[in-house]
Amino acid sequence: MDTLPNVNTRRGGNNPPNAGLASNVFPEAQSSPTGVSVRYAPNPDKQWFVLRVTYNRESKAYDFLTKNHVEAYLPLHYVEKIIRSKKKRVLESLLPNILFVYSTQEQVETYVKHTPALPFLSYYYNHFQTDANGNNPPLTIGYDEMMNFIRATHVENEHVKVIDPQTCRYKNGDKVRIVEGKFAGIEGRVARVSGQQCVVVELTGLCLVATAYVPNAFLMKL
Repeated sequence: MDTLPNVNTRRGGNNPPNAGLASNVFPEAQSSPTGVSVRYAPNPDKQWFVLRVTYNRESKAYDFLTKNHVEAYLPLHYVEKIIRSKKKRVLESLLPNILFVYSTQEQVETYVKHTPALPFLSYYYNHFQTDANGNNPPLTIGYDEMMNFIRATHVENEHVKVIDPQTCRYKNGDKVRIVEGKFAGIEGRVARVSGQQCVVVELTGLCLVATAYVPNAFLMKL
């Protein structure tokens, strides 16, 4: 399984483009395996919203939003499948039925509730919080937390994966930063997953993502 950034191979070509990338950079310059930087500028008027997309139409929603100048992130990965008796690598969403959108509340509300072209788009609600009316609010991810997640999931490596908390054994409660290698800049907690030492990145209220193997020499305690 190889993870890739938000690419869309349906446009064809040997080097599929990355659509919908913002114009500014991470604190550290980083680029995807396709040579295109994955960059989103911090904006106090915007939030990272987690949206639910039914029937695996994440790419369709992503294409529509980015064509309308909305910043979005769709983490993809390669999976091996048997198609017509042949083994092939196919791009699929790393988080099925999930799309991340960096926008204002008003703009997201328009696309979720008032756009006929997106009837399959809805909020992913935060089930750990309630608002003044006792309802669960839409789940949002903090900017730094989301940038950390993007760093982890846009690296092309077959061992990057979403993990079940029950299979994750943290070595201690210390937070670390990876300072060398493909995953440099990523922050998380050291854990053993499938017998390998890795760094686990958490999106609060949504998921855990594990990097590939990271040696102790590449880690700095925070």
